[in-house]
Amino acid sequence: MRHQFGLLSASLFGLIAMGSWSFAAEFKTDKVTITAQTIADNLEHPWALAFLPNGALLVTERTGTLRIIKDGKTSDPVANVPEVAVVGQGGLLDIALAPDFTTSSTIYFTFSQPGSGGAGTALASAKLKRSDNGNTLEDTKILVSMNKKTTKGQHFGSRIVVAPDGKLFVTMGERGEQDRAQDFQDHAGSVLHINADGSIPSENPFADGSKALPEIWSKGHRNPQGAAWDPVTKSLITVEHGAMGGDEINRPEAGKNYGWPIISFGRHYTGAKIGKGNKAAGFEQPEYYWDPSIAPSGLAVYQGAMFPEWQGDLLVGALKFQLLVRVDRDEKGTIKGEERMFDGEFGRIRDVRVAPDGSIYLLTDESDGKIIRLTRA
Repeated sequence: MRHQFGLLSASLFGLIAMGSWSFAAEFKTDKVTITAQTIADNLEHPWALAFLPNGALLVTERTGTLRIIKDGKTSDPVANVPEVAVVGQGGLLDIALAPDFTTSSTIYFTFSQPGSGGAGTALASAKLKRSDNGNTLEDTKILVSMNKKTTKGQHFGSRIVVAPDGKLFVTMGERGEQDRAQDFQDHAGSVLHINADGSIPSENPFADGSKALPEIWSKGHRNPQGAAWDPVTKSLITVEHGAMGGDEINRPEAGKNYGWPIISFGRHYTGAKIGKGNKAAGFEQPEYYWDPSIAPSGLAVYQGAMFPEWQGDLLVGALKFQLLVRVDRDEKGTIKGEERMFDGEFGRIRDVRVAPDGSIYLLTDESDGKIIRLTRA
C-alpha cells in the first residue's frame, strides 16, 4: 500500500495547430512527448468504448445510446438497446467484446436497469448485427441484475472485465447506501464473477450459496468505476471512489472484504470519521490510495509497442481533477509512484483504453463529449 500526495505534472509543450482540438497538440510528459488529437466529438456523456476488428469504435453514451464511430463519422444509434434508467450517474455504461467476437458478434454491456423499487446495475450480452440498413442488437440476454433496486442516482460501479479464460467480472457500486456493501445477500458494493452465459463458476468463493450470493467474488467496495485484467500480476485490478479522500486501487481476491464502510482512508463529506478508521481485522488494505480524492474513473494496464517506457503501468482517468494518472510500477507490478498528465486540458476523463496499435484513447464525460487519441510525437 502507498499513500500518495505528490504531483509530477505534465506540462503543455506546444500546439501544432491553434484553435480546435480537432487539430493535434503536443504535450511533454516525464518520459515521452505525446500528440493528442480529438477524433470524435458531439457525444452525449460518452462512458466507454471498445475496439471493433475493422478499426471502428463501439461507444456508449450514458443517455442510453450505443454508436459506432469509423473514419471520423458517428453512426445513428444502434437499435434494440434495452430500456435504460437514465438517472443521476446511471445510464448505458460499460462495453466489451467477447473473445470470439469475430465469429459470434457477441458484446457485453452494463446499464442501469429499471425495475421494482427503482434501478440497479445489470450486465447483458447481445449480438451486434451490422448492415447497410443500420446496426442493431439481437438476442439480448440479462446475465446478472442487481437484486435490490433503489431510486438513488449514484454509485452504479459497472465496469466489465473479460478474463483470459473468458469468464466475466463486473463491478457493482453500493448505490449510495453504504451498509449494503457489507450485506453478502446483496449485489451492491461487490465484484461479481460469472461464466459467459451467466452461470456460476465452480471456483467462486461462495459458489454453494450458503454464506453469500454465489456470484459474489469480493465485497466491501464503494464505487469501483475502473477495472482491468492485469497481465503483470495475472489478476483483476480495480480503482474505486472513496468519499472525501480514500480513492483506492485494489486487487480483489476471492472471498475477501475490502472494508467499505467499516474502514477507509477518507472521511465523510461532513468531515466525520468513517467507521473504525483506516484499518481493522478482517478487512483488506488497498494497494494504493489518493487523498485528496481524484475521482478515478476508467482504468487500463498499458501493454503496447508505442510507449515502451510505460509498459505495465496503470493509466487511471480522473473526473474531479480532469487528468490522466500514470501509476508507475516495476516489472513485478509493485507501485513506485505516479505522474499526473494533461491537468485540465481535456475535461473530465471517464474512460481509458489501450488500442491494438498501442495508442491510448480517452473519453471525456461532457454533454459535448470527445474521444481523444494519444500517440507518440
